[in-house]
Amino acid sequence: MARDENKNEEPKKPMTWKENLIAQVKEFVIVFGGFILLNNFIIASFLVPTGSMENEVLTGDFLMVNKFIFGPSTPRNIMFTDIRLPWTTLPGFRDVKRGDVIVFEFPGMRDEVKPEASTFYLKRCMAVSGDTLELRNRVVYINGQPAPIPKNMKFDHLRIMPPSFQDDRSFPPTAMYNEDNYGPIVIPKKGMNITITPENYQRWEIFIQRDGHKPELKNDGKITIDGKETDTYVVEKDYVFGMGDHRDNSLDSRFWGFIPRENIVGTPMFVYFSVMLTDDYRAELAMKGETMRMEWIYTTFSGRNILLDIAAKLLITLFNPETIRFGRIGTVIG
Repeated sequence: MARDENKNEEPKKPMTWKENLIAQVKEFVIVFGGFILLNNFIIASFLVPTGSMENEVLTGDFLMVNKFIFGPSTPRNIMFTDIRLPWTTLPGFRDVKRGDVIVFEFPGMRDEVKPEASTFYLKRCMAVSGDTLELRNRVVYINGQPAPIPKNMKFDHLRIMPPSFQDDRSFPPTAMYNEDNYGPIVIPKKGMNITITPENYQRWEIFIQRDGHKPELKNDGKITIDGKETDTYVVEKDYVFGMGDHRDNSLDSRFWGFIPRENIVGTPMFVYFSVMLTDDYRAELAMKGETMRMEWIYTTFSGRNILLDIAAKLLITLFNPETIRFGRIGTVIG
């Protein structure tokens, strides 16, 4: 009986080229859409470009970043470009805490309202909004208490800049701070009132502009914000203060200012790939008359796209396997 039923079944007609094309396009859309959701809301890849967080992470480490924990966001840029999109952040599992390693959009150098290009940085959150931060001879104090010391924090030299030395690069402008003796400074919190005077106007001018307003100091000493005379500014966002674990080799909030909470995109979880990007290695090859044949791959792809990263790693593994730091793969970041 079963054989008779099978005989009556009509064989499936082969798909036409048009039907096959439509099926392939649908499959691609589903896979690509899933990748977009994954990359924007759950996890992303990040290439460590500098040594400012050594030895917690190393230059050339590729990190898997948890974007879900602090609140995922809709796409901030058109993929593969720096063209901005309107975006919003969704609720996360928890907020950023002191000691978290964070990946964030760089807010710009101290005297920039906006950076020239969208760039992602990696630092450790040392203080959150409302905290008072101070460095006394390299020791970080938060609200008057010594902060926990990161396990991999390091310095390059024993020299400590005295409190009397003013580093002209320090944030905010005109402050008598340096990288070893800094503050005290209050991390801005949404709703906090800041008194603006002619004496401290330069300190807060860029900050207010980054918040989306137009401050102006008149010739008669009066201050206006968006054309209205005032001596107070009400902060509209929460901010954090970030520092690198490699304290003598880190351009961080001590030099360019506070990080808007909304700029934080996630926290790194672990190293999934690592390659050497050192001048010593290049010099070693040069002595042999060789060059890093596939160097352009991992210097071109900045770690923003998981698929491109994976393809780059495969090619590097094939052509320059000696550059891979296998011992770093799987290292948990904390």
